[in-house]
Amino acid sequence: MKKITALIICLAAVTASFASCGNQASSSESTAASEEVTTAAETEPETEAETQEETTEMATEEVTEAEEAEDEENYDTGDASLDNIRNEDNIGDNELLVLSFGTSYNDSRRLTIGAIEGALADAFPEYSVRRGFTANIIIDHVNRRDGILIDDVEAALKRAEDNGVKKLVVQPTHLMNGLEYNDIVKEVGKHADAFEKVVFGEPLLTSDDDFKRVENAIVNWTADYDDGKTAICFMGHGTEAESNGVYQKMQDMLTADGRTNYFIGTVEAEPSVEDVLKAVQAGNYERVVLEPLMVVAGDHANNDMAGDDADSWKSVFEDAGYEVECILRGLGENEDIRQIYVEHARNAINKASE
Repeated sequence: MKKITALIICLAAVTASFASCGNQASSSESTAASEEVTTAAETEPETEAETQEETTEMATEEVTEAEEAEDEENYDTGDASLDNIRNEDNIGDNELLVLSFGTSYNDSRRLTIGAIEGALADAFPEYSVRRGFTANIIIDHVNRRDGILIDDVEAALKRAEDNGVKKLVVQPTHLMNGLEYNDIVKEVGKHADAFEKVVFGEPLLTSDDDFKRVENAIVNWTADYDDGKTAICFMGHGTEAESNGVYQKMQDMLTADGRTNYFIGTVEAEPSVEDVLKAVQAGNYERVVLEPLMVVAGDHANNDMAGDDADSWKSVFEDAGYEVECILRGLGENEDIRQIYVEHARNAINKASE
């Protein structure tokens, strides 16, 4: 993880108690803090106020440091005001809630998540499309930096309840049915009694047909680089869950279809960048093209893939002697990919109408 992400993650436990929606502070840290305050009150009652004051000062200092770090960002992520955050009320009886991990890269958010939401709104005008992010760290960062508050899952569900939504269709933009997708299902399930009907759309890579369509989409997207001398490498996120197998499945399909100059790896699991480099070195390639196999082109794409640090994919391949070109665009920018989400939402809507 890179500088900004690391700073924000360190801040998350501190800011959780102050954020307005869906905060997830560490239970172990909360328990430890409670025990410390209790012990102080039992042994030295006169110091309880001092202890609380010191804790508040420490939290304030950490928040200030994080804000200063954000002020020193040396990159432009775009104009946040151009993005439709879709958190209006007056939803009506039918809501299509689009849940994403999220990104603080404003242009990418608009061109990927925003484009998916737009395609869904065009396809289903009888539904009010609303946005929810699962990453409170990103929500807090965007709110502090840009003054734009995006609903987290809890806030989005509360908005739907308050607006009297009867039929709720949830369409995640996740790549796979992994840990985070399962967490979303559980969280939405806690609110299910508030609606007459709740149905879920499937993640991007679910059926064999989904895999084939995504394969064709990324190959067509990169056709201009397919000159026989270029290795085209896609970087996914990766997960410890069994669902990480989607990356190897995509690699196997590409290879079986004769697309042997296409390679799939991950930033946080396997295949790793070292695995991809070894596979590329087994061929006679002069150039490497890197592109994220992620819905957005956010921190991972800009830093772990295209950054200048020694451990970035770009640096690893350059150090191995390859000419490297990085394409910073998320899958959400691809119309064929967006249509898969539309079809998954359509299947869910059909179920909701049964």
